[in-house]
Amino acid sequence: MRRWSAGGGDRNGPGVLRVNTTAVPPCLLDVRAGRAEPFGPQGEPSAIRKRSLAGRAAVVRAGLVVDEQADRRHHGGPDKALHHYPGEHYAAWRVELPEQAALLETGSFGENLVTRGMCEQDVCVGDAFRVGSVTVQVSQGRQPCWKLNVRFGRPDMARRVQDSGRTGWYYRVIEEGELAAGDTFALLERPHPEWTLARVQRLLYRDCLDREALAALSEVGALAPDWRELLCRRLGSGEVEDWSRRLHTPG
Repeated sequence: MRRWSAGGGDRNGPGVLRVNTTAVPPCLLDVRAGRAEPFGPQGEPSAIRKRSLAGRAAVVRAGLVVDEQADRRHHGGPDKALHHYPGEHYAAWRVELPEQAALLETGSFGENLVTRGMCEQDVCVGDAFRVGSVTVQVSQGRQPCWKLNVRFGRPDMARRVQDSGRTGWYYRVIEEGELAAGDTFALLERPHPEWTLARVQRLLYRDCLDREALAALSEVGALAPDWRELLCRRLGSGEVEDWSRRLHTPG
């Protein structure tokens, strides 16, 4: 059985990968898909409300065959084919937001894949995994948007998710196939072990103008092109982009 890398930190802070000797691979707990429906304050469509799928689910380059994307400008596409959210995060959210506990159940964040055994500190940009008969590659983290504010009835929820680092991440599909709850994740390739998703998030949202790190990450070919362009814009302008339209619910 392939050994699995467990996340942790070092003297430089969170987001630095460390290797654990555990041989227990991460497990897929739930596979979810949704249909577009009116959701936002002005009836904006969303497929954030996803249901659990029974049996094996077909995955193509665009993602789960039965899943819909309402806003294809900001969701979906080859670099956002599947959204992964660690099941471990739910316990932390229930502690932080007990008044939202009833809403904080598996699938609440609109994810396609829910797991046990892997988080942002464990996963790197470009990691390739085999799960079921599908091969996927980590393309980017999630940039939370205002639809989470509506989903949880809190005007600050998207910002809370961003600040917490518990965002989840996206995959591109390298090989189509099928997957189901109970499948395990086998790490096939790790070309960029220095770029855990936790480190990427720290750069995007905290150390926003670290020019050396921005330049280094912008050269990582496995990172989604949109994110590489964002990093290049920061390098060119010396400024951080405005997050307000993404984080604040439209009036």
